[in-house]
Amino acid sequence: MTDSKRELVETALALGARDVAEWSRAELALVESLAPKRRRSESVAPLRRAIAAGEDPLGEAFCSINTPQQRRPAGATYTPPAIVESMVTWSASEASPARVVDPGTGSGRFIVAAGRRFSRARLVGVELDPLAAILARGHVAAAGLADRTAIVRCDYRDFTAPPIDGRTLYLGNPPYVRHHQISAVWKEWLVLTARTHALNASQLAGLHVHFFLATATHAAPDDVGTFITSAEWLDVNYGSLVRELLLDGLGGLAIHVLEPTVLAFEDAATTSAITCFRIGSSPKSIRIRRVKSIEQLGRLDTGQLVRRERLIEARRWTPLTRAPQKLPHGYVELGELCRVHRGAVTGSNATWVVPPDFDMLPADVLFPSVTRARELFAARAFLADLKHLRRVVDLPPDLDVFDGDERKMIDRFLRTARRSGAAKGYIARHRAAWWSVGLRPPAPILATYMARRPPIFVRNPRRARHINIAHGLYPRQPIPARVLDKLAAHLRDTVTIHGGRTYAGGLTKFEPREMERIPVPDLSLLTATA
Repeated sequence: MTDSKRELVETALALGARDVAEWSRAELALVESLAPKRRRSESVAPLRRAIAAGEDPLGEAFCSINTPQQRRPAGATYTPPAIVESMVTWSASEASPARVVDPGTGSGRFIVAAGRRFSRARLVGVELDPLAAILARGHVAAAGLADRTAIVRCDYRDFTAPPIDGRTLYLGNPPYVRHHQISAVWKEWLVLTARTHALNASQLAGLHVHFFLATATHAAPDDVGTFITSAEWLDVNYGSLVRELLLDGLGGLAIHVLEPTVLAFEDAATTSAITCFRIGSSPKSIRIRRVKSIEQLGRLDTGQLVRRERLIEARRWTPLTRAPQKLPHGYVELGELCRVHRGAVTGSNATWVVPPDFDMLPADVLFPSVTRARELFAARAFLADLKHLRRVVDLPPDLDVFDGDERKMIDRFLRTARRSGAAKGYIARHRAAWWSVGLRPPAPILATYMARRPPIFVRNPRRARHINIAHGLYPRQPIPARVLDKLAAHLRDTVTIHGGRTYAGGLTKFEPREMERIPVPDLSLLTATA
C-alpha cells in the first residue's frame, strides 16, 4: 500500500501539485514520510492528456488502491462525470460565481469541472484526507487551474470562507458517513448549531446532514449550491433538519431523486438525490423529480412544482415524487383499518433475546416472540406454533412486584446483563428503566418490512410478540377473526415491492406509514367476502 501511495504522490507532484496554494502540515508530512522520488515530466504526459480530455486518472487510481471498505469510514465515494456535468451546468444557469467551494473535494472532480466552466471564479476545495488533497492539487495543476485554486485541508464544519465580492457556489458530493462513525463532539456540534437556526437536530443524522447545516450557517444570502447526497434525509426523522432548512434559509429550488435501481456510486449501496438551493430564501414551492437513469438526468431546472404547504405537512418527501394513487371503488388505505407499528427495539438482542428453553428467569417475563424475519416467511399464512420461537425478556419497570426466588433470579440475570454492558447502550439509557424492553401487545397480523421481496403478512392467532424486525397490524376497531384472515390473505396476494422505499441493490423497506398507504378492500367488502 505504501508503494502505491508513494507512486500516487510522485505523480501528483510531477503534475504540479506544489503550485496549488494552502498546503497543510499533514500533506507536507505525508510527502516527507513517503519520500517520493522526482519523476520525469514526460512520464506523466499521458495523464496530462487524459485530464485535458476530462478524465480523472488520479481519482481512479485512488479508488483502485483503497477498497470501498477502506474508504467507507471517510465516506469517500467519487461522483460519475455525467452527474458532475449536470450539476455544473445547472450552476451556470443560476449564477456566475466569484468563488466555488467544494466540501469534501476528493480528487477534485467538481473543482476542475467548475474551473473550466467559470473562468474567473476562485476555486476552493475542502478535504480532510491529506492524500486525496494532494491528488486534487495534482489534478487542478494539470488542468491549468493552479493559479486560482486553494485546497484547504480541514473538516468542512470548521471551514469558514472569507468574505468575497460576489456569489459563492457550493458544489459537490458531501461524504456519506453514518452516525455510528461520527464522534460525540460533532454530534453535539450538530445539535447546538441547529439551535442557532431555531431548529432541532437528531444525533442519528449522517454526515451529509452536517454538511447541509454547515453550508446554511456559513454561506451568504443569494449564494447558490447543489449537492449530491444519500436520499435518506427525504424520509427519515433525522432528515427533518434538512427539510426544514430547505424551506427556510437554505432556500430549496429543486430535488432530483434517482430511482433506487440507479446505482450512482458503484462502491456505495445508497440511494441518491441531487439538491439545488439558493441561500436566504423561503421558497413558495420546490421542484421535485424522479430520475430513472443517469442518462436521463440532464437539466436540473425541471420537475413538478410542489407547494410549500404540502412540503410542510408531509413527513416524508419521496412519495411526493410519485403520482398520487387512485383507489378503486370500495377500497381504502390500510391505515383506515389498522395502525401499523414496528416492534420494540431491545437495544441488545444478545441480552434480551433468549432460547426457547431458557429457564433462568420466571416464565411470566419470557415472551415467545418473532425475532427473525425468516420466521414469518416460514409461517406463510398462520403463525400457529410458538414452541420454536425465541423468548424476549420483558421485565416491568417496577421490580418490587417480584419477591422470593423470582426476585433472586431477576437480580442475578440483571447483574450479568449489567456486566455485559447492556445498561450502557443508547436504547437502555433512554428507557424509563434500562431493564424494561417494553414489548408491544400481540398484533393480530404480523408483517415483514425489509427484504428483496414483497412483505409477508401472517395471522398471529397464538398472540406472539414481535421486536423491530417486523411490523404489527392493530385494528382500529374490533374485526372478527375470519375478516382478519381475509385481510391478511389479500395483502399477501396483492402487495408488491413498489409501495416501499427501495435502496440501491434492490432491498425494499416499508416504513409503518408506507404500509398504511397500501390499498385494501374496505371493511364491508372484506366482511361480505369472508
